[in-house]
Amino acid sequence: MDSETKRGLEEFALEIRIGIVEQIKARGFGHIGGSLSVADALAVLYGAVMSYDPKNPDKEDRDKLVSSKGHAGPAVYAALALKGFFPYEELKTLNQPGTRLPSHCDRLKTKGIDMTTGSLGQGTSLAVGMALGDMLKGRKNRVFLITGDGELDEGQAWEAAMFAAAKKVNNLVWLVDYNKKQLDGYVKDILEPFDFEAKFRSFGFDAVTIDGNDIEKLYEVFTKPAGMRPLAVILDTVKGSGVKEVEDTVSNHSMNVGAEVCDKWLKQLGDELAALRKEAGR
Repeated sequence: MDSETKRGLEEFALEIRIGIVEQIKARGFGHIGGSLSVADALAVLYGAVMSYDPKNPDKEDRDKLVSSKGHAGPAVYAALALKGFFPYEELKTLNQPGTRLPSHCDRLKTKGIDMTTGSLGQGTSLAVGMALGDMLKGRKNRVFLITGDGELDEGQAWEAAMFAAAKKVNNLVWLVDYNKKQLDGYVKDILEPFDFEAKFRSFGFDAVTIDGNDIEKLYEVFTKPAGMRPLAVILDTVKGSGVKEVEDTVSNHSMNVGAEVCDKWLKQLGDELAALRKEAGR
């Protein structure tokens, strides 16, 4: 990865984080922790890896993204708005009456959303089916599936993994947002997690664990040629990544946040973005 591409993706990740906080500010609460933790992955996917057309979002041979952790909708919405799928100002309608941006992703409401999700685990089977369908039709696109670590408590996820490996659905890239927390506490205190990478390998996946908040490592993994098997990428992330106060809050799955606090975070992120742009001479 050259320095210009890296800087551009770092800027995009900051812009996504700003979009997330602006949505939370407008609503007063929301799923901020798990949205911030996937901002870097989404920046790399939408900024440099995935093939898509905002003017033709249903193009059949597009790359697809299924956020099975549907509560990370604010992160996906921010990326989509920044890429022109809908007006950026619409982010301020998150979870409001009549909005096209519900708290959890809904393909029937939001332009650019490939699958409705929210009930944890169900997006896994849907993504595998989508990838298999594309593979059988001879398409060269990929399906990127994002799940949470707590979500893998769901048995359906492992049924989907078993099927994907058995059918060699090698156009599937399964991302696990290993941010160590879920709705009701730390993952380790609810159901002691096993080695996710080893588990996926045992199911027949290729698998790798990386720093999920590192732009270069994300880019390297996502741009490697597909192998013969589906790929699982364990993203070792920080819940709330990029906003220190959110990172340091134990219960940061969903938070009530006042406008003044959000403004402080927006200034912090804006200053970081301005510094990056100044460094680039813009």
